[in-house]
Amino acid sequence: MNKRTLYLECNSGLSGDMFTAALLDLGADEAVLRKALASLPLDGFDIKISRVKKSGLDACDFDVVLDAAHENHDHDMAYLYGDDHAHCHMHEHHHDHDHTHGDAHDHAHGDHHHHHEHRGLEEILDILSRADLTPRARELAERIFTILGRAEAKAHGATLETVHFHEVGAVDSIVDITAAAVCLDNLGIEEVILPILYEGTGTIRCAHGVLPIPVPAVVNIAAAEHLNLHITTARGEYVTPTGAAIAAAIRTSETLPAAFTVEKIGLGAGKREQELPGFVRAMLIHPHSAADGDAQDTICKLETNIDDCTGEALGYVMERLMAAGARDVYYTPVYMKKNRPAYLLAVLCLPEDAAAMEQIIFSETTTIGIRRVKMERCVLKRRLRTVQTSLGSVQVKECEVPAKGDAVHIRCYPEYESVRQLCREQGCNYQDAYRTILKELDTKEMEN
Repeated sequence: MNKRTLYLECNSGLSGDMFTAALLDLGADEAVLRKALASLPLDGFDIKISRVKKSGLDACDFDVVLDAAHENHDHDMAYLYGDDHAHCHMHEHHHDHDHTHGDAHDHAHGDHHHHHEHRGLEEILDILSRADLTPRARELAERIFTILGRAEAKAHGATLETVHFHEVGAVDSIVDITAAAVCLDNLGIEEVILPILYEGTGTIRCAHGVLPIPVPAVVNIAAAEHLNLHITTARGEYVTPTGAAIAAAIRTSETLPAAFTVEKIGLGAGKREQELPGFVRAMLIHPHSAADGDAQDTICKLETNIDDCTGEALGYVMERLMAAGARDVYYTPVYMKKNRPAYLLAVLCLPEDAAAMEQIIFSETTTIGIRRVKMERCVLKRRLRTVQTSLGSVQVKECEVPAKGDAVHIRCYPEYESVRQLCREQGCNYQDAYRTILKELDTKEMEN
């Protein structure tokens, strides 16, 4: 697997500034980021990048600093918009306010008269189109805003075209989301593994009333994008709407490989001081596949009993499953209830491919249920190489079989497709060709 892979560990939730800070800590180019943000047709902001301590650990901090005219106390509350003089005080960037949040935050906000900006999705996309961004960074920022827009539209019974962003349309949120997209693109990350988002519990008192945690925008995004949430006993909001939208937009897998090496680690600091450590940990990893020599890995086994499909249909679904990347597919004759003869369909696949395999089974067979189980398996170290024989070149799989002590015995298996091709070219039968190749491989091994 040569694609650059990011593993995002969100044990303390996720917000936009935490994510950007983690990527900067991984090595995203600060100069590239500043140039991209400076090209946004927006005024009244600057960014501050610094080092801070979170739970005693050194972390990167990314902050959007606004001038007085643009200061936004509602930052990252995509699900709220309306009265400019009453709002909720839960936001990503806490600009050194002394007040606290959550159930204890009961005082009225009628004396706050900060400038709030309302923008529709079309206006935000226009801002992004005029900025000096790479196509990939622009597309990612647009996708994040679209996910947020759908969540807000659902919360307020509006449409994506008619909903107006309240706080996410504000300057600092546009900067946050653009920064996240620019940094991910700059690092050249193609795969993002994000298994789960950890969230707190409780309520938030807002001008619109008391809202539960997770807040509506986060729940809407998690439901629509199938994000895995784990609700902890910690009080307070840990996953912000922007954080949830970023997670949904960038995630390509929720399953870590069985084995991997860590190339680099980045810690991105949050602004809130709450029960859980306020940072997100991002790791650039190199997954190892069985071809890299893993001794163990994880496989997923899917099973279903089928008693009312034709043989042609069962043959076709096997073809589709193998073409989609199944490690193996097989049928076992079984007897079901009422003494019905049937077939047990079993599929072995990687855990990250299980959902796609299930979709094929449901669409191509008559089954209404599939059993799924993850299993660890022991796998011999193996590699493919091309060997010259008297019949021509052939691909051979070499497996390392443990022997006494630290000794290793090499066992060779000519690859079927390669042998078949030789048989067609040489006009010989398969068994004779296979035996000839094995004999010559044994001779070569003894000579070595």
